[in-house]
Amino acid sequence: MVGTVITVAQQKGGAGKTTLAVNMAVALLRRGHTVALLDTDPQGSLGRWFMTRRERMEDPGVEFSTASAWGVSYECEKLKKIYDYVIIDTPPKADSDLRPALREADVVLVPVSASHVDLWATEGVLDLARRAGKRTVVVLNRTKAGTKLGTEIRAAAAELDSDLAEAQLANRVVYAETLGLGLGVQEAAKKGPAGAEVETLLLEVVG
Repeated sequence: MVGTVITVAQQKGGAGKTTLAVNMAVALLRRGHTVALLDTDPQGSLGRWFMTRRERMEDPGVEFSTASAWGVSYECEKLKKIYDYVIIDTPPKADSDLRPALREADVVLVPVSASHVDLWATEGVLDLARRAGKRTVVVLNRTKAGTKLGTEIRAAAAELDSDLAEAQLANRVVYAETLGLGLGVQEAAKKGPAGAEVETLLLEVVG
């Protein structure tokens, strides 16, 4: 059996790629799957999360590796033979450096914060993914329920040439808090709606 590759990509920085990657990983772990994380972003936020997690617990539960753009295919081929899921966190760009991570993907998740600027920034990533023949899922992130802007962004996102996740990740402090602790929201001491948001999204993405 060959593992499934989930690439998280967005041209604009600060859209929540790493938050989405780690929470998908933790949710998959809690289902009993084996998971590897591959960080291709020079900023290294995913690596910082993993190191914090290692300091916190004897067994972090996930494998972690890094790769430059040209090394993504090689790393993926190795990891897919061992792990059920490989999750790739990518740098904020939409150019040739992103293409290897898109080529390896079974599905591409594109987080979009509740702003028109973030929405506009999806176009380059969606175009590259489309050329690679990959399924894309736009995920609305840091949403605020009941706002006019939120309604506008969702309506505009629905017009994109991509699947749009029904599940949304709301603008909750717990996402940032758990990230800084090397955890996912489903591992937070106090259970809340964020964990349910992630689980609902996971159901949409992988079933």
